[in-house]
Amino acid sequence: MSVKEQYWKYSLITIILGLGLILFIKMSPFMGGILGACTIYIMVRKQMFYLTQEKHFKKSITAILLLIEAIMCFLVPLSLAVWLLINKLQTVNVDTTGFIHTVTNLADWLHTKTGYDLLNAENISSIASILPAIGQFLMGSISSFAVNAFVLVFVLYFMLIGGIQMEKYIYELLPFSDTNKKNVLKEINMIVRSNAIGIPLLAVIQGGIATLGYYLFDVPSALLFGFLTCFATVIPIVGTALVWFPLAAYLALSGDWTHAIGLLLYCGLIVTNIDNLIRFILQKKMADTHPLITIFGVVIGLSLFGFMGVIFGPLLLSIFILCVNIFKTQYLK
Repeated sequence: MSVKEQYWKYSLITIILGLGLILFIKMSPFMGGILGACTIYIMVRKQMFYLTQEKHFKKSITAILLLIEAIMCFLVPLSLAVWLLINKLQTVNVDTTGFIHTVTNLADWLHTKTGYDLLNAENISSIASILPAIGQFLMGSISSFAVNAFVLVFVLYFMLIGGIQMEKYIYELLPFSDTNKKNVLKEINMIVRSNAIGIPLLAVIQGGIATLGYYLFDVPSALLFGFLTCFATVIPIVGTALVWFPLAAYLALSGDWTHAIGLLLYCGLIVTNIDNLIRFILQKKMADTHPLITIFGVVIGLSLFGFMGVIFGPLLLSIFILCVNIFKTQYLK
């Protein structure tokens, strides 16, 4: 290869990488919708090929039918859940008088023992400044969800229309042998499917068991906190404790020590262990993914991709390990 051809080659690589980085940064607000479209495409691609190739349906009609299926099975339940959460937040009934009285007594006791004034003006102003930020975050999250839902439907339609050509193009670009290409694609398909099915299933089961405990131990707005527990299951390590531990602390501060201890024991012994048991079973049945890959993958994915990082974080880490193994097998042995 001549110097001129090398210059063309590396200049083209530089342009591709530079423009790709710019596009990725600018498209990052819509990454949830794009990754969601990729997830649903992997879930329904066999239906698309069956209807278009064996039943000879038109691609456009089949794509619209599968979009309706995706909207009814994914977007409508999720939108309904968000609406119910907002509606429930407006009608939350908490015994603020008893809570404030207990907090005041606790602050007085802390001031007597340590000299630290928990309810000084600086602390109160700090708490007050947090509330508008929480409101802005919630409004921003709802707006982002609406935009990404539209992006998901739009991108998914064109992915379904051009599915075969798109898959052939990606297959040719992969820098592996045919055997390794099949292994990589198999890993992607397996992990996306297992997480797309397993994570919602785990959230519903664990959230339902936690909700039962909230009712048993007289937690206010038990259904609302059960709903929040479903979402907390996706957070690694701490998980549902983000919801039930503050609830137990609230009950204790309100003077209801019996229910506080009962809730702490119920969630610590049953809800947490049910999480580990179900997650272990699902991993073995669907993808046989190592727990450390799931934990670190979710941590990485949430910071990179938002909520969809729950699926694509472990995928990214698994593909990295697979690529290292391919390099080791082909070039070091």
